Amino acid sequence: MEELIAAAQAVRARAYAPYSRHAVGAALRDDKGRVHLGVNVENAASPQGQCAEASAIGAMVTAGGTCIAEIAIVGPGPHLCTPCGGCRQRLREFAGDDLPIFIGDPDGLQEQFTLGALLPASFGPENVG
Repeated sequence: MEELIAAAQAVRARAYAPYSRHAVGAALRDDKGRVHLGVNVENAASPQGQCAEASAIGAMVTAGGTCIAEIAIVGPGPHLCTPCGGCRQRLREFAGDDLPIFIGDPDGLQEQFTLGALLPASFGPENVG
């Protein structure tokens, strides 16, 4: 968990957030133990931006990963920077209710959740067909 928080803190500096100034970094570990990083990338056409969690998931998939074992998300603080609704669903595509989600800020870990706590009674791949 500490390694993921540190990685998310470090990569957060690369976020592209000129409009909101709300830089977010994410670091996830896949089921093979590999760490994948992502940052939020804003766009002048605001709905076209991408969350840090989505960037990290894209990096994992690009590397051949298909399962998230744990994830850390670091925002600027002081408020919790939990995944948005869309990212909660994106995480659900690659993990189950027991996925550990570590929420941090520049000072370290703030809170820990499971995906099931943040997205109860979720719809996942097993619900399709």
